[in-house]
Amino acid sequence: MTGTMAHTSGMTWLGIFRMGLVQTALGAIVVLTTSTMNRVMVIELALPAMLPGALVAYHYALQFLRPRWGYGSDGGRRRTPWIIGGMAALALGGIGSAIATAVMATHLLAGIGLAIIAFTLIGAGVGAAGTSLLAMLATHVQFNRRGAAATIVWMMMIAGFVITTLTAGHFLDPFSVWRLVAVTSAVSVIAFVLTLLAVWGLEQDSMRAAPSAEAAAEKPPFWQALGEVWADRQARRFTIFVFVSMLAYSMQDLILEPFAGLVFGLTPGETTKLSGVQNGGVFCGMLLVALAGGAGLGIGSLRAWTVAGCLASAFALVGLIAAGAAGPPWPLQPTVFALGMANGAFAVSAIGSMMGLAAKGTASREGVRMGMWGAAQAIAFGMGGLAGAVLSDAFRLLGAGTVSAYTTVFAGEAVLFVIAAWLALSAIGNEDQKRSATSDDDAFAAHVPAGGYPRAGASVPGAVAHG
Repeated sequence: MTGTMAHTSGMTWLGIFRMGLVQTALGAIVVLTTSTMNRVMVIELALPAMLPGALVAYHYALQFLRPRWGYGSDGGRRRTPWIIGGMAALALGGIGSAIATAVMATHLLAGIGLAIIAFTLIGAGVGAAGTSLLAMLATHVQFNRRGAAATIVWMMMIAGFVITTLTAGHFLDPFSVWRLVAVTSAVSVIAFVLTLLAVWGLEQDSMRAAPSAEAAAEKPPFWQALGEVWADRQARRFTIFVFVSMLAYSMQDLILEPFAGLVFGLTPGETTKLSGVQNGGVFCGMLLVALAGGAGLGIGSLRAWTVAGCLASAFALVGLIAAGAAGPPWPLQPTVFALGMANGAFAVSAIGSMMGLAAKGTASREGVRMGMWGAAQAIAFGMGGLAGAVLSDAFRLLGAGTVSAYTTVFAGEAVLFVIAAWLALSAIGNEDQKRSATSDDDAFAAHVPAGGYPRAGASVPGAVAHG
């Protein structure tokens, strides 16, 4: 009885906020390695966009291991060591990527070698920390709080993007590669210390009952567990939707700053701030859905917000195409902000559904499910970033002008968002938007057995409705 009550009490709102601080720290390092570094390589060092694109794709490819990490943490008592270890690797990788970029200016091959090592650490760190954090939320947060928890944690990650890009953009001018190393090192160290403070003492044994010896003995091999999750029709459809939508989301990641630098003549600091504007839009889009879909307003379902966000993202990309044609007179920052806001609206709606779906099906598979969706997202991000960079280079080699090369990629991205909107109609079922007349707290208690885990196949009403 005690174990059940401890689990039912779940993670407090302060605990959820502390988990959000970890996402803030993670986002602070990632945004510098995936946006600022690639801009410096392409513009300041005059290297092909394919190089940073390949490095980013490589670090995402390493996240194929996310389901395995999630499977391992499903059988353990604590996920905190995975979070701390992952963030340590990520911080070292962030510093290493800046040093590698600086070395490339004088010794290209040596710099590329260092970059491969650095992005190995980044990929492993993001996968280990990110998967464990999501699984920890899925197991420790009450069902009625999961939608709100997802919104809080992701908004705090976007806040990390915004704060880092705006602050780093200020300190990067006047630019030099060693100034880049100093700024990135400071951000990485601060992020790791913030993580240690955020998770210190957060995960207590009383928050999650340990699996019984019988349950541990019955735990299937990894591939069998993954196959069971993939056999779930809704989980499989949602995985496909995540892949397509994230592919569309990421195609402009590695070309937006070079586009702004070449077409609008912005400096490294100014394009870094532009990324801050975009992430500010993402933050506002997430806040809009949280306030309109929750907070007692109940405007629109998760599926409706997801579809609308995908279509609005496609429309904003048409605005970027127009920006390329019009040049500096076009309001670039408002267009980028609109793109970010649309991206945020669809992303937080999908995340709300993800948090609910993670607890469905076979018990103690939260880590595997989160890992599978995280792997789909990572693969899509890697392919999208690389595809955007490679296609922009390829179109220029085929004779297209710089502007045409970038806007063609933006057009392809818009088409993918339209496809993602169509996929969302079947990937996110109506049942995930329905509220139950039963209170969420009663529903949570009714579906948690003495061992502390939801029963296999239990459907908890209202799990996602507050997202």
